[in-house]
Amino acid sequence: MSERRGRVERKTSETNITVELDLDGGTIQIDTGVPFFDHMLDQVARHGHLGLRVEARGDLEIDAHHTVEDTGIALGEALVQALGSKAGIRRYGDALVPMEEALAEVALDISARALLVYDAEVPAESIGQYDVGLTREFLQALARSAGLTLHVRLRAGRDPHHCVEAIFKGLARALSDAVQIDPRARGEVPSTKGVL
Repeated sequence: MSERRGRVERKTSETNITVELDLDGGTIQIDTGVPFFDHMLDQVARHGHLGLRVEARGDLEIDAHHTVEDTGIALGEALVQALGSKAGIRRYGDALVPMEEALAEVALDISARALLVYDAEVPAESIGQYDVGLTREFLQALARSAGLTLHVRLRAGRDPHHCVEAIFKGLARALSDAVQIDPRARGEVPSTKGVL
């Protein structure tokens, strides 16, 4: 199997971000300057069985919005690189993930049709210094830049940390399934159009 890796450097007046992604596993090293977000990206890598290195510097003196959103953009672009033609992948993935009292449902399609459907009322505005609304912003940026159709639903939850962590773990599990090589596909692109 050829290497399924992507590397993206994104530099703007607000952020400087490097993302390295290996779909078949590897080192995990996350440093965005936003500790809770680092914890969530670590969950994506570990539960998605991904190699992931993220080094991000942003205008945190304002807030974490640009850092989180631009990390989503860069991760999506790295995912596109790593997938290449998408030949042989499963394409679809879904997960129903409990985190104590919280329960998150995530389904995605690596379709090149970018769309986020987000139904998650987290019962708090922040977790430490992390604005919980940034979860949606990250997922929106990821879906747009990677061309994902992404559905996220929080079915239950009281603790904000558990709610957001269940969502990120659901993303990890769904993505892990979707990027796997399906031997039954015989290396073909999983679309009747012949291209994704």
